[in-house]
Parts: sequence; C-alpha cells; structure tokens
Amino acid sequence: MSTGTTPSGAETAPDTGPPRPAPSGTAADPAGGGLRQGLKRRHMSLIALGGVIGAGLFVGSGVVIRSTGPAAVLSFLAAGGLTVLIMRMLAEMTVARPALGSFYAHVRETLGRRAGFAVGWLYWYFFVIVVAVEAVAGGRIVRLWLPGAPLWAVSLVLMALLTATNLVSARSYGEFEYWFSSVKVVAIAVFLFLGGLYVLGLWPGSSGGLGLLTAHGGFAPAGIGAVLAAVVPCVGFFTGAEIVTIAAAESAEPERAVAGAIRSIVLRVVAFYVLSVLVVVAVVPWTARAIEVSPYAAVLDRLAVPAAGTVMNALVLIAVLSCLNSALYTSSRMLFALTRNGDAPRGFTRVSASGVPRRALLAGTSAGYLSVIAAWISPDVVFAFLINSYGAIALFVYLAIAVAQLRMRRRLEREEPELLTLRMWGFPWLSRLTIALMALVIGAMAVLPDSRAQFWLSLLTLGVVLAAYEVRRRVGRD
Repeated sequence: MSTGTTPSGAETAPDTGPPRPAPSGTAADPAGGGLRQGLKRRHMSLIALGGVIGAGLFVGSGVVIRSTGPAAVLSFLAAGGLTVLIMRMLAEMTVARPALGSFYAHVRETLGRRAGFAVGWLYWYFFVIVVAVEAVAGGRIVRLWLPGAPLWAVSLVLMALLTATNLVSARSYGEFEYWFSSVKVVAIAVFLFLGGLYVLGLWPGSSGGLGLLTAHGGFAPAGIGAVLAAVVPCVGFFTGAEIVTIAAAESAEPERAVAGAIRSIVLRVVAFYVLSVLVVVAVVPWTARAIEVSPYAAVLDRLAVPAAGTVMNALVLIAVLSCLNSALYTSSRMLFALTRNGDAPRGFTRVSASGVPRRALLAGTSAGYLSVIAAWISPDVVFAFLINSYGAIALFVYLAIAVAQLRMRRRLEREEPELLTLRMWGFPWLSRLTIALMALVIGAMAVLPDSRAQFWLSLLTLGVVLAAYEVRRRVGRD
C-alpha cells in the first residue's frame, strides 16, 4: 500500500484518515475496554514458552525428518531463526507502543485501516480453525483410551471444558496454560537429557556417537532443495510465539513481560526444536517408519522406556489442549480488539464482571463447534477446505508485522526515540532481510506441490476478508 508524506514528515496511508490515530488500549490504557490485568509475569513467560511447543513438534516434525533426512535440523534452525527475527520486530513495537490487539493495532496504525482490518480478521480466522483442528486431534487421542466414544462428541466436550475455563477470567486461562506449558517444558528437558545420555554412550546398551547423521544416504540425502523446501512447514510449527504480545494487554507489567519473553525465545528455539530434532535423528535412523508416525515415541522405544507410546500420547494430548486453550483465548481477544475501531460488531465489546469478553469468546467457540461438526459430516470436503484455507494465513500476518515494524521504527526514531527501549537488531538491513525471507517462504508455498493448495486457498481467504472491508467501508460512509 503506497503512502504519502505530510508537511511534518509523518507517513499517511490513503485510507487511514488521521496520520497517527492512538491505538486502543495503549500505555495509558493497556487493557482497554474493561479487560482485567490478571496475568502475572510467570503466566506470560509460560504463555510465550508454550506458544512454540505444539503438537507440530511432537508429531509433525517426523514428516519433515522423513522428507529431508538428518538435515531437517538445518530446516528447523532456519525457520526458528526467521521466527526469532519476526518476534524481535514485534517486541520492539509492543514495548514501544503497547496496544490492545498488539500487531493488529500496529499494522492499522502504520499500514492503514484496510491492512489492519485484514490482519485482525485473518488472525481471528486462523485461530478459530486452530480451535477445531486441535479439538479433533485431541478427540482422536482420547479415543485411543475410549474407543467407543464418538469423535465429534469427544471433540465438543474438550472444547466445552476449555471454553468454560476461559469464561472464568484471563487468570484462569493463564493458570491452565502455565501448567500445560510446564508439563511440555519438563517433558522436553527429560527427553533431551535421556537422548543426550544415549548419544554420549552412557545409556545401557548404547554405543553412542553421531554416526546415524550420515549412515543412510548422507546428512542431506534428498539434497539442499529438500532442506530449503522443509523450511516452509517448519515456520508454521513456530506459530504461536506472538500470543504473548496479545496477552500483554491483560498483564500488570506488559512491557517487562513481553521484553523478557522475547529475549529468551532464542534459547527456546534452539533447545526445544533444533536440539530435540537432533536427538531424534542421532538415536533413530531417519528412514525408520516409526519416525514419521511419532518421532519422540520412536526415540523412547529405542531407549526401551516403559509404555513409551502411552507417555507420548499423553504428552501430545497436553500439547493439543494447550493449543486449544490458547486458540480460544487469542481468538476472543483479537475479536474484542477489532471492535475498538469499528472493525467488528460493537456487541462483542461487552465484558463480564471478571473482565472476560464472553461474547467474543463464544463467537470463536461457536465457529469452532461448526468446524468440528463439519469434520464429522464432511471430513474430505468441507473440513479439508477449512484446513487448507488457513495454511498460509499466519505467514501473511508475519509479513505484515515485519513491514509494520519497518514503518513504525522510522517514525519512532524521528518523533519518539525515547520509546525505543528494545530495538530490532541491525536495523534497517536485518528488517529488510526478514521481509525478503518471509516473502520468499510465502512464494515457495505457492509453487511447492505439498503447500500449493494451502497457499491459494489462503489467498482466497484473504480476498474474502478484503472484500468484507470494502463492504464495511461503504456501509460506514452511508
């Protein structure tokens, strides 16, 4: 979107109206609209921590390993590095200009109303579909123990339980997420410890070493092209780290909480993804069928850990419930933020006595219910369409975040440099490189066979949202 320059040098977008509208819920009103600041720093740390540890790590990473070999470690490292850069850019904006809706408000302020509307609704849609996907995934795991229970019924029960949790208060959500994330962190720490003992030859029956990294066709048996192509799905595994910036509106110390969480994300990326994937390919041959099914369970089986399959199923269920819990929270807060600028019906603005936007929460839950029902009635058509239609949306949002940071940083350096207490590294060159790399990942989705359908259907979703903005704009004029 092209911009112009006012006589004072402030950038404006053709459809933004005033050059710098104060975002709803800024530093003076960090919560805004009746939301309560019930989240503590320990909640915020674990929300950020849990945001990057989902079922994709425990299950989806196996698909990447099978397609790239041991070099999957490099794919995860590259995707993690790109995610770290995006989160650093987002942290700079969040610390300088705390706002209800986080990046929605930042994109709206810097790139214009149309872009803000699109990012806000795309992000809401993304997490509404995540609600359904995680509920169905959780239902399938529960049915391993309750095989006679209908999948749709189990999925709806899981959604109802976590909806009830979110309806109580933001602190209730934070407590559940704190313990969900704690279990995931402890589990990965134990996994890394046990795997490390095996690689070092200190585990009973192990010879140790890293020979499996090159034993079956070399380190990158499918070539460097496969390694680069695998970066695309890997970036999707890291989606969720940004949730902490949305939760900041309900934190008593938003700037400190966000700054601390983002600063430590590098350690999380390396420890939880890169090192754990390295352990997998160092302990189990990447050609093993078990890796594609459940890479972490395959490692535990190799170590002869009792009931390895049950342990991993329980851990994946916790990861799924954590993602479901966060998706319900995030979708409700984004919809609530959209109401502050007239981008969503005002009826969703109301909050309960405990500061929960219950109508916004129930709207996302209802959409999730409908999606679960679609998974039951039409899994191969309607539900498949929904899954593909959100596949690239998070990448669109991340690209908008990066462009918004480039714009906002220039404005802040010119007008309010004292607000830049946390800065993006190597500005502006590293910001520009991040934008280029994110655009490259999105472009790769458009041409790679495995992700082509997701890209084009996600683009269709974007088109629908932009059309809705035009309708809103025209109705608003009338």
